[in-house]
Amino acid sequence: MKHQSTLQQTVADLVDAHRGILAADESHPTMAKRFQPIGVEPSEETRRAWRSLLVTTPGLGQYISGIILFEETLEQKTADGTPIAEAAWAQNIVPGIKVDKGKIPLALSPGDLITQGLDGLAERLQTYQAQGARFAKWREVYAIEATAPSRHGIEANAEMLARYAAVCQAQGIVPIVEPEVLMDGSHDIDRHAEVTERVLHAVFHALHRHGVCLELMLLKPNMVLPGKACRRAPADEVAAATLKVLRHTVPAAVPSIHFLSGGQEPEEATANLNAINQQRGNAPWQLSISYGRALQQPALQAWNGQAEKVAAAQQALLKRARLNSLARAGNYAVAMEREE
Repeated sequence: MKHQSTLQQTVADLVDAHRGILAADESHPTMAKRFQPIGVEPSEETRRAWRSLLVTTPGLGQYISGIILFEETLEQKTADGTPIAEAAWAQNIVPGIKVDKGKIPLALSPGDLITQGLDGLAERLQTYQAQGARFAKWREVYAIEATAPSRHGIEANAEMLARYAAVCQAQGIVPIVEPEVLMDGSHDIDRHAEVTERVLHAVFHALHRHGVCLELMLLKPNMVLPGKACRRAPADEVAAATLKVLRHTVPAAVPSIHFLSGGQEPEEATANLNAINQQRGNAPWQLSISYGRALQQPALQAWNGQAEKVAAAQQALLKRARLNSLARAGNYAVAMEREE
């Protein structure tokens, strides 16, 4: 492969036994939703201030190995004029970029969705690379309904993920492959497991067809959970169901699995990760995180858009990152939440 050594170095910089990935790639509408409860007006400047706060958190690189950025952020700078991507790498946090263009309904397939953004992807990746990005992320979304996701929907989404991953590797960019089976709905944990297993089987068949090197990619799946309208499952149950599906579907060649938090509360997401690592046994992959809201929410609440609260917000972020690092080793305990 043309860029094999570059890809191998990026994977080595992203994957270890202690750290995870911070997802800070929210679109403008999603960022507005995050800001609304804390009374912050969404603007290019407030988004810049927030993402600058994240990457300049002292010590964050002890617990975070990579950060997924939004396109706008690659062009922005911290208060001292350092490009945000450069400020991240100064802490050994690899800058990455979300490259998909959002989801739309899949034509003639009611209930199924498909993600846009393949047109011109290679050229965009070259631009992002020049701005410091070394890995990318693409998300496909699967809603659980009476007739969805359909076989056609699952296969169409797998094809998109594989095509994206192949383009990334051809450009020397490590792809994060993110198939998210949503936890919205009243389905039970068995239904979520069944759909997740079908989705992951299809994804890895498609990756194989497109010649994607599994050692040079990362997987970002959902955990297996009951629907939000069904119940909340204890961490041990989530861990057992999740690991069973992963063992059925994910080849050992994949170096690391970085779970998305997908609607879980921050403490819940950490407890579930901890249980997964306590039950991991001889699992061949690293079992880590690529959390967004589950890392950022406490820091957002501490910040409230106020410059004098930046340090408090950074401490809140660092605490969540540290607790998730402990959970990676199965060493997290709920009592730690009360510690300063």
